[in-house]
Amino acid sequence: MLTEINPLEYLLSPNKRIYWIFLLSSLLIALAYLWINPRDRRINFSKKLWLHPSAMLDYGYFVFMAFFKVLVILPILFGAKEVALWVNSVLLDQYGFTRLEGFSYTQIMLMFTISLFVISDFTRYWLHRWLHASPILWELHKVHHSAKVLNPLTFYRVHPIESLLFGLRYALSIGVVTGIFIFFFGALINIYDILGVNILAFVFSLVGSNLRHSHIRLGFGEKFEKFLISPYQHQIHHSKHHVDTNFGGFLAIWDWIFGTLTLSKGVECLKLGIKTSEMKNFRNIQNLLFFPIFSIFNKFKRLFKVLS
Repeated sequence: MLTEINPLEYLLSPNKRIYWIFLLSSLLIALAYLWINPRDRRINFSKKLWLHPSAMLDYGYFVFMAFFKVLVILPILFGAKEVALWVNSVLLDQYGFTRLEGFSYTQIMLMFTISLFVISDFTRYWLHRWLHASPILWELHKVHHSAKVLNPLTFYRVHPIESLLFGLRYALSIGVVTGIFIFFFGALINIYDILGVNILAFVFSLVGSNLRHSHIRLGFGEKFEKFLISPYQHQIHHSKHHVDTNFGGFLAIWDWIFGTLTLSKGVECLKLGIKTSEMKNFRNIQNLLFFPIFSIFNKFKRLFKVLS
């Protein structure tokens, strides 16, 4: 049990954002970027960045959440496997035994791999956008956006309830796709993977996902940024003036289709964080955990007062 709640496991599991290979690849990309763009060396090599109070809070909160997820969140989550079996069972009850013929095992693997990646990214986009659009959920999501500086551990600066929502999203999206594929193609479905991770997710994590929460302003250019979210596009999302854009996870195509895309070109000065008047409410772990709950409670209290 102790190994399961060891924060160092995040460095050793390919399913985690800060898997050591992903961190190493991001570091190499960052060094190449800084060699080409010397103007950004000062901030990225500054102690003020890495020892900033916001960064120090990220470090402490990451350790806290590593334990909290295992002890509190995971036990109340249902998994993708349970969803897949339920979906397959419902389809069997409704339509009986069905198999799609004419597809090779390789084709089925390719379709399954792409479907899992695309549907997961699509649902991630909409949940992320919902967190911004809903006044109630925004109170939770402010925890993430209250970061004044960015580093790879800012990725884990998420309120426990939001973490639960993303866990449910993952189980439902992966489970539904898997259940449908089992129904049509049987239980011998598989994915193309690297170290047990969907090959598409692995590759995208390898090419700089950790730089999204950093001050490495790496863009992909106008053409590619309509399809893939660059690190700088996500940094733009963290800025006060573009907070309602660039909701995509790996793919930018959802932002492009649904009108929430902001390209890197022309965006220079980023003011990170939330409203100055609200920043004081997110200065320690206790604030991150409880202030959003109090804010939501007060919103409902005012609503009930108006209705009554």
